[in-house]
Amino acid sequence: MSYSIGEVSRKLGVTIDTIRYYDKAGLLPFIQRNASGRRAFTENDIHLMRTIVCLKNAGVSVADISKFIAYRLEGDSTLTKRYRLLEDHRQALQQQIADLEDTMTYLKFKEWYYKTAVDAGTESIHFVPGTNEVVPDLAQEYSDHLTAENQLAEREHFANVKDYRNRGTH
Repeated sequence: MSYSIGEVSRKLGVTIDTIRYYDKAGLLPFIQRNASGRRAFTENDIHLMRTIVCLKNAGVSVADISKFIAYRLEGDSTLTKRYRLLEDHRQALQQQIADLEDTMTYLKFKEWYYKTAVDAGTESIHFVPGTNEVVPDLAQEYSDHLTAENQLAEREHFANVKDYRNRGTH
C-alpha cells in the first residue's frame, strides 16, 4: 500500500511542510516517487519517519538525524554506531527530564509560597520582620513541609534545582 504526503502528515501529526523540509534536508532518501513525481510512502517509510519524528521530539539535531539515516542506509556495519547515537541522545534526554523535574518542584515551591501568602492575606509572612526580604530559612521550611507531607522525592528534586542551561550538556 502507498500513502500520500497528506495521509502521512495526518498519521504522524506533522505538517506537510515539515515532511517536505525533512525531505529537502536529506532525511528521507528512502522515499520513492510515483509516475507523476509525487512522494509515495510505504508502511516501512512511515516507520522510519516515526523514528525521525521521535528523534526530533527528543531534541536531536537534523545533522545527527541525518547521520542516523545515513548509517541505516549503510546497513549492518553501522548497527553499533546507530545504537550509540540513540543511547547518547536517550541519556541526554533522561538528564533533561530530571532537570525539568527539579525545575517543576521549584515552581511548586513558588506556588506554595504564594498559596500560603494568599491564605494569610499577606506576603509578609515570608519576610524578615520589618523588611521585604524573604526569611533565610524559607527553603528549609518548605523542605520540612514536603517531609511532613511525605513527599520525599519532591524534597530531593527541590534540593537539586540549578541553572541547567549553563551546564554545557544541552
